[in-house]
Amino acid sequence: MITSALEIVIALLLGLPLGPAAFASVKQGGLPRRRTAIVLCVDEKPSIQALERAQGYLKLPNGRALTGQSHDYKRHGTTTLFAALEVATGKIIATHSKRRRRVEFLDFMNSVTAAFPNRKLHVILDNLNTHKKNEDWLKAHPNVQFHFTPTSASWLNQVEVWFSILQGQSLSGTSFTSLKQLQEHIDAYVNAYNDRAEPFVWTKKKVRQRRFKGRRITQL
Repeated sequence: MITSALEIVIALLLGLPLGPAAFASVKQGGLPRRRTAIVLCVDEKPSIQALERAQGYLKLPNGRALTGQSHDYKRHGTTTLFAALEVATGKIIATHSKRRRRVEFLDFMNSVTAAFPNRKLHVILDNLNTHKKNEDWLKAHPNVQFHFTPTSASWLNQVEVWFSILQGQSLSGTSFTSLKQLQEHIDAYVNAYNDRAEPFVWTKKKVRQRRFKGRRITQL
């Protein structure tokens, strides 16, 4: 039986079943079969700042101009982004919140379960305190099972990778005149990302053994 986030991710990457009924297939009116179990990586990116950056240009002696941004900026508030990455497809479900308390986390999980009705959900989470001690909510949602990453292994939660992609491709160096503009910008990026989303493929570089000719192990 699969019991940990590590085993779930490894089993998924190796194409192994998560259990007798985890990836059971069903037919719907002759349509292609679909999996009844979904693996999701869930986390939040807190305090994304809506910064209005000072912009301008510098005219050079040769007549050309350089445009850029200064270090001055105006703050327009922050948003916390809750996100769930479906491991099998790479698609993202995301929503904004002012805070990242337990109530906001469970509100987001309610929207996630509504997006996958009648499915078994395996949810991979880190060990943030708001992710734990949610037994009452889990009892009310028996199709959902939480799996927590081992200590110092947050890299197993693939939504963390997506947060880095979001930051690098969409947020770094941007300027916003309002919090609403920032949220709409992120929402537009999520929609565009989902149009071309693919599951992450984990790779490992080949390690080449170094040869030590004519040297003894005690000399290394």
